[in-house]
Parts: sequence; structure tokens; C-alpha cells
Amino acid sequence: MPAHLRFPLSALVLASCAGLTPLAQAAGPTAVPAASALRAPGPAFPVYASPQALQQACDQGLQQAGTALKQLEKLKPGPRWLAAQDRFDAQVQDLSNPITFVSAVHPDKAMRDASEACELRWNDFGSTLGQNERLYRAVKAVKPADAIDALLRQRLIDEFDDAGVGLPPAQRAQAKQLSDRINELTQTFDRRIRDANVKLAFTEAELAGVPEAVWKTAPRDDQGRVVLGLSYPQYVPVMDKAENAATRERMWRAKQSEGGEANLQLLGQIVELRRQYAALFGAKSWAEFQLRRRMAKTPERAEQFLADVKQAVAAREVKDIDELRQAKAEHLGQPLAQVTLARWDYSFYTERVRNARYQVDQEAFRPYFPPQQSLAFALRLVERLMGVRYQRVDGVAAWHPEVQTYAVSDAATGKALATLYVDLYPREGKYNHAAVWGLRGASTATGQPGQAALVVNFDRNGLSLEELETLLHELGHAVHNNLSATRYSQQAGTRVKRDFVEAPSQMLEDWVYDAGTLKLFAEVCPKPMALWAQMEGATPLGHVKGTMFPAGFSHIAGGYSAGYYGYLWSLVVATDLRTAFDGHRLDPAVGKRYRDLVIGQGGQQEPDALVRHFLGRDFNAKAFYQELAK
Repeated sequence: MPAHLRFPLSALVLASCAGLTPLAQAAGPTAVPAASALRAPGPAFPVYASPQALQQACDQGLQQAGTALKQLEKLKPGPRWLAAQDRFDAQVQDLSNPITFVSAVHPDKAMRDASEACELRWNDFGSTLGQNERLYRAVKAVKPADAIDALLRQRLIDEFDDAGVGLPPAQRAQAKQLSDRINELTQTFDRRIRDANVKLAFTEAELAGVPEAVWKTAPRDDQGRVVLGLSYPQYVPVMDKAENAATRERMWRAKQSEGGEANLQLLGQIVELRRQYAALFGAKSWAEFQLRRRMAKTPERAEQFLADVKQAVAAREVKDIDELRQAKAEHLGQPLAQVTLARWDYSFYTERVRNARYQVDQEAFRPYFPPQQSLAFALRLVERLMGVRYQRVDGVAAWHPEVQTYAVSDAATGKALATLYVDLYPREGKYNHAAVWGLRGASTATGQPGQAALVVNFDRNGLSLEELETLLHELGHAVHNNLSATRYSQQAGTRVKRDFVEAPSQMLEDWVYDAGTLKLFAEVCPKPMALWAQMEGATPLGHVKGTMFPAGFSHIAGGYSAGYYGYLWSLVVATDLRTAFDGHRLDPAVGKRYRDLVIGQGGQQEPDALVRHFLGRDFNAKAFYQELAK
């Protein structure tokens, strides 16, 4: 069976929020009245009254950053230079990140457009900064005081080198032009997904099997058909529950083609521009250019890793699909030899098999996991494991009225650590997956607290178990930001090597399958195309002609690019990290070591060293392959 079907889940609901309505109040992290003296650490999220006000803030921010840059350029490369450079970088974060983040979450399209326009200007500032010869010479002349200084110094040198500062003038100008154009196309790519607002109409008969709560209050078209979108609270239940295969196919094809043909063309342009950029530095490919700074080091090593994983799971994958084919044959009353499993069948028959085996299905979890209580549970888990406290601060204005704000502090000392913003529900124009934005990195040198925004799209009626896992995953990223205790803000949180960045969040996912951990609910509830076709075609389910999944694959167009293997690489690390918690997932002593030695170190140590210090040995894939064999 697929890995997520191998857990005996039927008893887990006993520790959940059975019987609560989605709007029931959690007894988890403390809600603090607006009049309370408690404040969210750091600057308040800026609320712009209009697109013009945002543009004005953009103008002022760029002007302030330019002034600060001139001051940094005058500083001699002595002992204080790295600290001064980090303060400058932190100032740029504060001036730019809230504005550029608005494009992903603001309900007003005019505000999102203004944010994107500002983001292009900040991208220009950044690409120009990356080629600043005066700063490049200064950082190379710095003598680091210790290993942390040395790592930051080398990272800055690498970033300057990768921006093209060392290239001849003509090639340097070309590098900047390519970088700016790639950023612009990536922004357009994401906008087309976010603003597509695809709608599909179904008769009630076509939605047989789908819980009424999903579609009963949905709008109707002029023929009386139910109109559904592609947000996860509507998409997932249709794929999991719709008895009508044609319904599942329509929904699946629409989701797989998000972004459309235009985005496929854009992705082709991005790939070509990346190839040209890498060639300026003598790299044979964008992957070679990118991975030389990652844990994997080379494309060959990453490819061998992926090949090893494929070999390890190949037989089980075929066995899993055969089992789902058998379920389909039995469901339709057809001979097995005549049955093939389509991609839009996978979730539906996975749910049927899971239900038959454990008498549990994903939709049945929703009443037990209301969104607010699920968030409270996730926060309580981190509180218990890592010795921190989350306090909700009401009355804080943000980008949308439903955004929740939490002050994060150390439980033992009460010291303010960070701010966490949480945006739980889907809406038109909002980023339509799940992600965390590190708005501000922490710094022990300046006392600067971190700030992160957790953005998901959950059903107001409750979460499935898989969505609860997603919540823990994303919270893992937020924790990485919020609990970083790094000297420099540039090394805080997820500003680590890309193929390590998912490890802390993937490690936390598995806690959702621990019955002892889920008992924490009792504390927070009043009651207990060509390349893609080739790759996809090589899998047992094959490729479906006419679909264009890459058109809606924002990660590959954005920062992950050649590094998407990093999710699997990080999972190897995460699985190994979990071994320290074997036998007691809520051990505060191990949690404290994890907080101090891994999360708190951010990017001021190499990932290999972080894991070595925590586990007492180099990480390996033994636990990962054991998990695959279950």
C-alpha cells in the first residue's frame, strides 16, 4: 500500500476534537485581548490603505535602502564589517519582504498588482547589489573571528560570485539582465496560477459520493449546476469521494492544467534563460551551477540518489497499484485483466482500500479536526516539545481580517522570540497551496526577533489527516524561523542550503501518526510536457496526454528549480533525525537538544554539522530505507 495507508489510524480519533463545530473556540494558545500589554515581537505588519500607499512605501523603502547601502560602502572591512552588512540586510528585509509578500495573499487584485510591480524594483535592487564590486572587495578582505563569521563570509562571497560580480563587464551586464528577466517571468508564472480562478460545473448526480458539505452551499450556474473551484477544500474531496469517474477526470485534468499552455511556454523560456545564465559561469547546466552550492554538490550525485530511491520502491509501487486495480475491478464488477488504473482513480481507490482496511477515510476525519483546534494542537505540540509558548494577540491588523497573530516566547524565561502569522482559509486570488514566508530573520547580535507567515488553504469544516500532516509540515518551517538563535539574521531560519530546508518540516510531519502525540488534542479541545511526459510516463500509472502539470508547478519555476530533489533528500535527513525521538515523541530533553543544535542554528553551521552534533554521528539513509520497506 502507499506509505500513508500503512498506519493503523482507526484509534486516533479518540484523542481528537469529536463533536466540535469548526467555529468552536480552542483552549490552546492563550488569546490575549487587544488591550493587553502583550505585543507581537518586532515591527507590526504594514497595512496599506491603497495601491498608491503601497507604491509610496515602495519608493520610500528603496530610497532608505539606497542610503543605507552608501553608508555600508564607506565602511572599511574590519571586525565590524560583517555585523554592519547583516544589519543592512535585515533592514532590506524589513523594507521589502512585507510589500512583496502582499502579492501572494492580499484579497484586492489592485494591491497584488502593486505589490508585484514593487517586487520587480526590489529584484532590480538585489541584482545590482549582487554585482557591487566595492562590497565584494570588502567581504573578501574581512578576517573572520570564528567559524560562524567564516561561514557567513563565504556565503556572501559565493552569492556575489553567482550574481556575476567577477565576470567581464559585458557578461556581467548580461547576467543581471538574465536574472531580472527570470524573476519577472517567474512572477508571471505564479500570477497565472494564483489568478486563474478556474471553475467547473457539475450536476448533483455527478457529485454522488462527495460529502454534501463540500458542494451544498456552492454557487450554481444558470442551469442549476454546482460550480466548484480547484481550491483544496473542494478539489480533494471530489478526487477522494466522487463515484463518477468522469467527474474525477474533469477535476483532475483541470488541476493538472492549472496555468495553462501559456505557462508551459513561460517555463520553457525560464529554462532557456537559466541555461544561458549558467553558461556565463562555465557550467554545463543550470543544475550543475545550482547544486555546486548544495549538500548534493553535483547533479550526478543527486541523480544517483534518486535512482537508488526509485530502485528501492519500484517493486512496492507496482504492488500498490495492483492492489488499487483489484479494488477498482471489484468496485466496477469487471475482470481484473480488463481494468487499468487512471491517475484520476488513484485517490478514489486509495481511499476505498484505506476505508476497507482501517474503517477510516480522510473525509471522516474533518469533524474531529476543526481548523482552529488543529492549529492549537500543532502549536501545543511545539510548545511541549521545544519549550516555547504561543500566545494569540487579537486586534492585530494584517493583510486580511482572518489572519491570526501569535507572540512566540521562551517558556522558561518568558523572553520574546518571534511573531507568527497564520492564514488558514482559501479565497480568490490567494496563493493556493501551502507555504511559509520568512518575513524577518532573527539575530542574537541585535536582539531582532523573527517573523514568519504560515499560509494554507484548509476546509472550514475541518482537516483530513493528510491536511493535519501538511499543517505540521508548514509549522516546521515557521518554527525554523521563529526559534532561530543565530548571530546573523542572514543565517536564520530557512536560509540554509536548499536541500536541507525541508528536513525540519518533514521531520515534524510524522508526529501526526503518533497516538500519544494526538492525545494533546485533549488539552486544546473542550471535548476529547515532453520531459514531464517522459518522466511521468516512466511511472506505473503513466502520463495522460493533454495534461500539463508543469504549467501549475510553481516550485520548479521558482526557487527550487534544479533542486526539487531536495524534498526527497531532506526527507532522508528528516527520517534520520526522528531516530533520536524513537520511543517518546514528546521527550522535552531531546526536543530541547533539537531546538538548540538544529533549529536554533539556522544556517550559521553547515547542515551536515548540525545533524552530526544532534545525532552524534553523520546522517545516513538507513532509517529512510527501513521506512520504505514497511
